[in-house]
Amino acid sequence: MIIGVPKELYPDERRVALVPRGAEALRKMGFEIIVQSSAGDDADYSDAKYEEVGVTIAEEAQEIWAKSDIVIKVREPLSSEVALMKKGSTLISFFWPAKNDDLLKNVSAKHVTALAMDCIPRITRAQQMDALSSMANIAGYRAVIEAANEFPHFFTGQITAAGKIEPAKVLIIGGGVAGLSAVGAAKGLGAIVRAFDTRLAVREQVESLGGEFLELDFPDEDGEGGGGYAKTMSDEFIKAEMKLFAEQAIDVDIIVTTALIPGKEAPKLITAGMVESMREGSVIVDLAAEQGGNCSLTKPNEKVVHHGVTILGYTDLPSRMAALSSRLYSAGIVHLLDEMGGAEQYKVDLENEVIRGALVTQDGTVMWPPPKPKNPGPKYSVDTGKRPEKEKKQPATVPQEDKSCPIRVVLKYTILLAVAIGLYIAASSLPEKDEFVQQFIGQLTVFVLACFVGWQVIWNVKPALHTPLMSVTNAISGIIIIGGILQISRPEINTSVILGAAAILLAAINVVGGFLVTNRMLAMFRQ
Repeated sequence: MIIGVPKELYPDERRVALVPRGAEALRKMGFEIIVQSSAGDDADYSDAKYEEVGVTIAEEAQEIWAKSDIVIKVREPLSSEVALMKKGSTLISFFWPAKNDDLLKNVSAKHVTALAMDCIPRITRAQQMDALSSMANIAGYRAVIEAANEFPHFFTGQITAAGKIEPAKVLIIGGGVAGLSAVGAAKGLGAIVRAFDTRLAVREQVESLGGEFLELDFPDEDGEGGGGYAKTMSDEFIKAEMKLFAEQAIDVDIIVTTALIPGKEAPKLITAGMVESMREGSVIVDLAAEQGGNCSLTKPNEKVVHHGVTILGYTDLPSRMAALSSRLYSAGIVHLLDEMGGAEQYKVDLENEVIRGALVTQDGTVMWPPPKPKNPGPKYSVDTGKRPEKEKKQPATVPQEDKSCPIRVVLKYTILLAVAIGLYIAASSLPEKDEFVQQFIGQLTVFVLACFVGWQVIWNVKPALHTPLMSVTNAISGIIIIGGILQISRPEINTSVILGAAAILLAAINVVGGFLVTNRMLAMFRQ
């Protein structure tokens, strides 16, 4: 089977659908690869790099479309490209079928099988093919970089001889992949980062990145929708949300908006009045610009300055990091074709939930939208926004060994006590002239008592107080401390006393340090 990679014709698109590393992987699966000349130049992948991995270079796009069984692209095909499609071939690219009805019909009329990278279901098994997430990750990062380029101050705070510089305050609206990426990037640059999302589950993710999560007092309403996206909220929630944004606009320096619901126009969250209330020099980066924008003043693909506030409506942020974007997109393509069986067992399997979810047309038949999954996860009520209550299951009873058996405990300590008394009697009954044996028995008695007493005292501390590793090391250190105390109790100063004192010092350091380290470790798991 032949895979063709034409050059992207969309204006200002610098990405390429397949990088040399991906081409090499596909060749190992048995595919032949044809790439149009200079297709990867804008992404720093020259024709020579493709030829090094055995790729054929074609001069014209017509040759690609005519020879290829599978054509892979980044952007959805233009009308001029649809006209070049070969009957029975397969197209893999971003497609956006919800807003491209005409394209869907035209591709179907050409009897082409089309798989949309934007329709791959966002499930665990398909994460390695999720091109939407990988592109959103880059877009969120790049949004902060573009904002930093326009912002006339530092992101991080500084104290200099000339005075104190306050850190920038950044508000991220939307806590999806792009939003979280923006939170991490802004925090990494030293800014004070706040984030808002209608999905309460995002709180922990934002806080784990060092951001502050802004939350409204609507405990019975959650914005979790299907497929990892948010859902439309109630009118009361939206009213409170807009009030929050108006308050934040006065205080923050940079706003990055990522709020978007697939198949719908982007909600207007930043009004002209909010923009005018922001300080001069502030920046808004609207990642929803391609679908109308979250800011009412956003113009797609343009930079707008209103009342001293810069509004960026760029729709090509992933393309501005073309080398990385192309590599991640290419990896998703490779995994998708591997999922379809490679060259030898290539199949459009309608029973495969990943393939069926991405399939939009097949041999002249429109296959979009895909059927709903057979076993959907827990959903939210549209009316209340609450999760349905799950059936409470009784926890299974696991038989455990009764460690508190009185007879067993008494017997154990009786044996220990008998051994200790026996050793003491044996040492006392020896004649005084046998001094070496008597000292040996005395030292052995001390050692046995130190082992048992130290072990029982330290090891029986509740596990919640320290880790198992610290339990063992502290037990050993406790044994050493008890033995050392007995050594330094002698009236004369000799080698045994000095070694005992040194042992106590080192063991004490180990015990104290162990508890300090353990407390720091436990602090990470405390609320």
